[in-house]
Amino acid sequence: MARWQILLSEFDIVYVSQKAIKGSVIAEFLASRALEDYEPLNFDFPNEELLYVVTIEERPWKMNFDGASNTVGNRIGAVLVSPNGDHYLFICKLDFDCTNNMAEYEACIIGIRVAIERGIRTLKVYGNSVLVIYQLRAKWETRDPKLINYRKVVLGLLKEFDDITFNYILRDEN
Repeated sequence: MARWQILLSEFDIVYVSQKAIKGSVIAEFLASRALEDYEPLNFDFPNEELLYVVTIEERPWKMNFDGASNTVGNRIGAVLVSPNGDHYLFICKLDFDCTNNMAEYEACIIGIRVAIERGIRTLKVYGNSVLVIYQLRAKWETRDPKLINYRKVVLGLLKEFDDITFNYILRDEN
């Protein structure tokens, strides 16, 4: 304590130690504030056959997706990450000409379909395509006729989930 007082003294700060409060003082204070209409809790357990009740918190799975369309070809990929941190990679080469945004939607769709096949009910989706993420969040309109059907497919798959969110992340983090 003396060391702290010396260190703080150069900044004109004075250390004052806290006084201890006795437990009996707190108990007396609480007893003086007792409610008049107090009813004790009923600890009778109505269902004696039930041993115990457990609530299971379902932690969400995560999915990252990415697609690319260039002169080399059209490739897509998705990674499912379990709540335990296990990674499941899914990649595919597309055999048709498409735009980069179409490839991004294809990657998102394959990842969501794999999640549905695995029985995942809570999913956080991450992608680096601003257009796809904001269209799926209904923040932006989908005007390109090529992308309207892709968005409809994704929205049709969403009914398989209890909770699904779409999040934008930077390209370097994807």
